[in-house]
Amino acid sequence: MVAVDRPTGHPGPGAASAPGAGSPDAVAGLAALRGRDDSFPELVGAPLRAALTDRADTALRALFGDPGPGVALIAVGGYGRREPAFGTDLDLVLVHDGKRGSDSLAALADGIWYPVWDAGIRLDHSVRTVDEAVSVADSDLKAALGLLDARLIVGDEALATRLVEAARTRWRARAHRRLPELAEFQAERARRVGEVAFLLEPDLKEGRGGLRDVQALHALATAWVAEPPGERVRAAQHLLLDVRGEIRRVAAGRDQDRLLLQDGDAVAAALGYRAGGGSQEPDQPGEPDSFALAHAVADAGRAISWTWDTTWNQVSGALRSRSRWRAARPTRRPLDAGVVEQDGEVQLARDADPASDPALVLRAAAAAARAGIPLGRYAIDRLARDARPLPDPWPPAALDALVALLAAGDNAVPVLESLDQVGLLVRVLPEWAAVRSRPQRNPYHRYTVDRHLIEAAAKAAQHTREVDRPDLLLLGALLHDIGKGYPGDHTDAGILIVEKLGPRLGLPPDDVDVLVAMVRHHLLLPDSATHRDIDDLATVEAVAQAAGSIRVLGLLHRLTEADSKATGPTAWSAWKARLISDLVVRATAVLGGGPVPYPGELSDRQRALLALPDEHLVQVNKLPDEGMYEIVVLAPDHVGLLAVTAGVLAINRLDIRRASARGADGRALLQAAVAATHGQEPDPRRLLADVRRGLEGRLDVAAQLTAREEAYATRRPWRTPGPPRATFDDSGSRTVLEVRAPDRAGVLFRIVRALAGVGIDVHTAIVATIGLDVVDAFYIQEADGAEVVGEARRREVGDAVAAALTTADPPAPEAG
Repeated sequence: MVAVDRPTGHPGPGAASAPGAGSPDAVAGLAALRGRDDSFPELVGAPLRAALTDRADTALRALFGDPGPGVALIAVGGYGRREPAFGTDLDLVLVHDGKRGSDSLAALADGIWYPVWDAGIRLDHSVRTVDEAVSVADSDLKAALGLLDARLIVGDEALATRLVEAARTRWRARAHRRLPELAEFQAERARRVGEVAFLLEPDLKEGRGGLRDVQALHALATAWVAEPPGERVRAAQHLLLDVRGEIRRVAAGRDQDRLLLQDGDAVAAALGYRAGGGSQEPDQPGEPDSFALAHAVADAGRAISWTWDTTWNQVSGALRSRSRWRAARPTRRPLDAGVVEQDGEVQLARDADPASDPALVLRAAAAAARAGIPLGRYAIDRLARDARPLPDPWPPAALDALVALLAAGDNAVPVLESLDQVGLLVRVLPEWAAVRSRPQRNPYHRYTVDRHLIEAAAKAAQHTREVDRPDLLLLGALLHDIGKGYPGDHTDAGILIVEKLGPRLGLPPDDVDVLVAMVRHHLLLPDSATHRDIDDLATVEAVAQAAGSIRVLGLLHRLTEADSKATGPTAWSAWKARLISDLVVRATAVLGGGPVPYPGELSDRQRALLALPDEHLVQVNKLPDEGMYEIVVLAPDHVGLLAVTAGVLAINRLDIRRASARGADGRALLQAAVAATHGQEPDPRRLLADVRRGLEGRLDVAAQLTAREEAYATRRPWRTPGPPRATFDDSGSRTVLEVRAPDRAGVLFRIVRALAGVGIDVHTAIVATIGLDVVDAFYIQEADGAEVVGEARRREVGDAVAAALTTADPPAPEAG
């Protein structure tokens, strides 16, 4: 074997090359593959890939020349599959019959490798005999997979055929060992990269449901253990290849396979995704629709990942038995009427008739989820072919089966995915079509809308013993966001859908009313707990009145937890759980007519703190929630005290979740619940020193926050902030100013400082971060304690806040 690596002394593109530099035309032809100029501007999709392949093949044939028999140039990997994109690397094997001298082979190889490097193309290359190539593939999975896609570019055709046949024969002979290795490689990559369908910026090549998975499906087919991918997977593959091609064009040939948010419009425009829905011709009117593009990518990723899962399940079962053929008659264990288990899968009984048994689809799905095994492909394909839509209303057995399916929790997720992928879920619930693979397009949400609903139902199943109507909890979790696929406010749309869907499911009117209330108020508890003061009796009473009953309140409590956990890692925490739990306890007391356990204006502890003789004091107290602390600041009452404190906490990398200010006899008491983002307990001595320096004007809080913000912005360069929005709410005991704005360093400091600058006193600040935005609520009053009234005054306050959030350094408040 002669392996020629890129020499360290290679002079680089454009310089005089080593022997075999080839023709300038060949180098120029290869250079077009870099994508750094306006190459092939009129081509997209498959025509672009064909043009790039032809350009590379033509140039390499010219470089290869006519060295005679016994040597061939082979393309492997993506280039071998004719799937290049701008900036692609060329995977080449110079295969020979072992009869040439090493000097002759080296000269031939140099005559190819050096011009490729001179053209600025990345190269993965080797020089091997057939036996050497197959031997390397035996110990290198990537090399083995590459050889399965080997394609002759130029040279000895018989030699190339021998290499391809030898590689594929060895792959089949060692399938029992190589295929589990392939599956583990796929699983590890999925854990590391994530899923194409659900990532905000998916990696179309390496992500789960991406192009590597299609390659793996072809590898199973080459091993003769599975059928080649069907039309749906091929269509999904072509879509991902098309998108990847335009990503590379936008990236000017950089090694980029991730669909970035900032590139969505350009890629959508190139591929014809225009406002109005769907993929159209590029010359049609309408703005580029990056949402439609993301929708299509998510759907493609799910089709590919599901096909891999179901195919590998079948293959692994065959491998475990060490044979795809069984002499003995298979064992069939009954699971439910018309449903059996066979070979670790759920199949239909021999006498089952999907056409005359409307509940069979859901009954089979529930049986699979209860048993923790997949629906067999034969069963699900037959159900998809023969099952009929459910009647209106559903028979009780169908509703029971749906509830049983949802009650299986996490085991229900892959089963529902299978129903979805063959069109059965939409047949059962036609309203589901509008949310299928619908992206959420923000980092707060982990999943598409439909998968989020399924995950929420799975999380709700953990709480069925904590409510008196577990069936309604599960149905409410499955349907709470069903309106997101329809125009207008998703809650209003969801109410209308559930009002019609509930009777069709066979629910009695009272149960439909409860289900509608769950959809109407599914955001009631998180919004009230994180955007309002739960120590304010008006907040508690408003929640109790909206829920209307202890039953609905209890269902909403568990729905909120399930919804949050299914949303993403930042949507639920011990802190949020405690706030909501306290709110539910108080609202339950209101509904039950008992005393409401909430603190008064000043608790005994607060009075004791205000009575301390210290002029300035900072305490740090550990809260029961992980990483959470209470910061207590005692100081002479001072305009801007809350602003300075908020700024100091931000400088010390403490994220404020809730802050309140109370005063008596010229003294101010600030209490803030904070999360320590750096993982270390706050230092009260440092905080006290910073607060005093800030109050005395010796600490430029704004300047330090601006520096921190610049570093923060570099971590999210694609973020385009929208304008802040300030609204007033008079429904509670005090006027509430709610501010929604892009998250930035020290945002609370900027808002509170601006309020102080226009003479507004903040009694309580409640801070919430949702994705890349903050939603802060401020219980405010005039400096003399009066309400903030009048349109002109409120406009002044709102304008001051907006100015503070759109300038680098808000104006300092007047001393007072």
